[in-house]
Amino acid sequence: MKQQLISRQATVDQVIQQQLAALPQDAPRLRDAMHHAALLGGKRIRPFLVYETGRMLGATDQQLAPAAAAIEYVHAYSLTHDDLPAMDNDALRRGQPTCHVAFDEATAILAGDALQTLAFEVLSQADQLSAECRIALIQQLSRASGYLGMCGGQAMDIAATDQQISLPQLKAIHSAKTGALIRAAVRMGAIIGNASAEVTGKLDNYAKAIGLAFQVQDDILDVTSDTKTLGKPQGSDSELNKSTYPVLLGLEGAQQHASSLLDEALHALQGLPYNSDNLADFARFVVQRSR
Repeated sequence: MKQQLISRQATVDQVIQQQLAALPQDAPRLRDAMHHAALLGGKRIRPFLVYETGRMLGATDQQLAPAAAAIEYVHAYSLTHDDLPAMDNDALRRGQPTCHVAFDEATAILAGDALQTLAFEVLSQADQLSAECRIALIQQLSRASGYLGMCGGQAMDIAATDQQISLPQLKAIHSAKTGALIRAAVRMGAIIGNASAEVTGKLDNYAKAIGLAFQVQDDILDVTSDTKTLGKPQGSDSELNKSTYPVLLGLEGAQQHASSLLDEALHALQGLPYNSDNLADFARFVVQRSR
């Protein structure tokens, strides 16, 4: 799975490099900041899910490339804004200076804004897809990115800082903050692959489980790993006094919860009339990764 992620990362990075290189030189510092934010590294798991879901259903890489790039732009924008002093105030991302440190705060804000809007421009111009398909993709990504998804989850997370919250509340936060974009990645692959309602439902159950499992494992790694391995400050959740799965369940309980979510994801894939081995392997990777 690691090798497949690396291979897909190279594909996504090439698409992003080409799209950013095509931007005019009117604002070179902003363009450089966008390049820094979008190509800082990372596993490209959301584009990977777009590609693997779509390919499983018979879609081509050419059809899937715009959606894969678009969802990575939204993810990169979210990280750029999360790292800002007004949010998590992080100086390190993927082992390198965060965007506002490498450039400045105002440029980082604009870079995030520009990456977000570029995502929807890319989808709107995906001529290899039908107009109906493009509208469905834009609707899916915008919903997962905004109030009902990532931004709403981030707001709930901020409101919960220094507060004692329940496990259902924590699940609601991370289903939106982290899980919404992961679900969107799978759904976008399903849209392009013209999946049936039944198949889409099973894939959505899979995506909901791995979206939460990803956050649970992130919380676990914030306790058990180190800054060099993570590529970002270890222990930052504790320093910000955030509620996490290890805090609510204990470390062993959080690990058991991640394992239970993996079982849910694998169960959701059973009965699909397609070869879902890559999606199953990815689910295992989510709870076994070290960074």
